[in-house]
Amino acid sequence: MGLGAVTQNLHEELITLSEVASQDLPDGTLYVVGMPIGNAADITVRALWVLSRVDAIAAEDTRLTRPLLLRYGIRTPLIAAHQHNEREVAQQIVARITRGERIALVTDAGTPAISDPGALIVRTLLDAGHRVIPIPGPSSAVAALSAAGLSAGPFTFAGFLPTAARERERALRMLAADAKPFVLFEAPHRITDLLALLTIVLQPERRVVLARELSKKFETIASHLASELSALTVEQRGEYVVLVDAAPASEAESAEIDSSLAKWLSALLEEMPPTRAAAIAAKASGRPRQLLYSLALRLQAGARSSS
Repeated sequence: MGLGAVTQNLHEELITLSEVASQDLPDGTLYVVGMPIGNAADITVRALWVLSRVDAIAAEDTRLTRPLLLRYGIRTPLIAAHQHNEREVAQQIVARITRGERIALVTDAGTPAISDPGALIVRTLLDAGHRVIPIPGPSSAVAALSAAGLSAGPFTFAGFLPTAARERERALRMLAADAKPFVLFEAPHRITDLLALLTIVLQPERRVVLARELSKKFETIASHLASELSALTVEQRGEYVVLVDAAPASEAESAEIDSSLAKWLSALLEEMPPTRAAAIAAKASGRPRQLLYSLALRLQAGARSSS
């Protein structure tokens, strides 16, 4: 028996054991399917079942998706659905689903519409009154969080920062001004610049975890202090997940301002001096004036350094 036949038999056995085939698979539905982030073994049984039974699969890059599907004996037709044709493809999918077809949506890795194409397609289907069903799967952000040991409690998922230098630094300063942990994605060719910027905007003792090649052979998850980042030599291959831990206790009081307050304080600074901006922000929010004044000075300094 060849390897392909063995894989197909195993696939069918898993389907049987999981009893997923007894579940509903409604017609006229879009299925948003999470895909492995690197290790092909991370695909779920339910994802295999859905992908093998839908009428078509809308994929970010068919050249990457097809080999993974063939590994599991899945030969469902593919549709290219990437950021450059997403609006057009969304209308095509609406037409097909209106006819009662079942379409799956996947990206190259992880879950569609989370810092990846797909959100426009999902919104278009919802606006047209069609059903969208999530098929949960791997997520690099959640995988990294589970192994990073960040402080318990809420965190901010920021995804990819803006590429323009001024907007990038402003967004990062807003995140750094909050005491909560936050999570970023970064491309390999920009990781060195991001680390240098983090060294500037974070308190030196704030903990930063760098995760790369998650679930793959050369997976690395390493913890550093912000003060160490600019001196690091990092591999410029593979997408990074960058996790910034909660502000240290000594920093918590000065960082206990949510990002929305920091955002409009920054807007006030474009029209008036820090003392006046802090006074207005304190009156409106009930936060200590001195705390807001200190933040205003940091935001103003950041704006000057990026101009």
